[in-house]
Amino acid sequence: MKTLQSAEAKSHFSSVLKEVQAGNEVAIVYGKSKQTVAVIISYEQWKKNQKRTLGTLEGKMSVKFAKDFSMTDEELINS
Repeated sequence: MKTLQSAEAKSHFSSVLKEVQAGNEVAIVYGKSKQTVAVIISYEQWKKNQKRTLGTLEGKMSVKFAKDFSMTDEELINS
């Protein structure tokens, strides 16, 4: 993972985005202590990590989708 100071990330933002597009994570550090405050990841990677909420059924049941699960809108409507 590449690490950049916040000012450097700001001035080279296009390069940072190219790194992320290539599949790399970029950590942003801030201040004299160089504390990591953020990690920039690709949208695809972020999307994989998101969980779906169950709305009114939350806390009453759980759902787990297999990694290879896929269903088109038409398949959902016709089921």
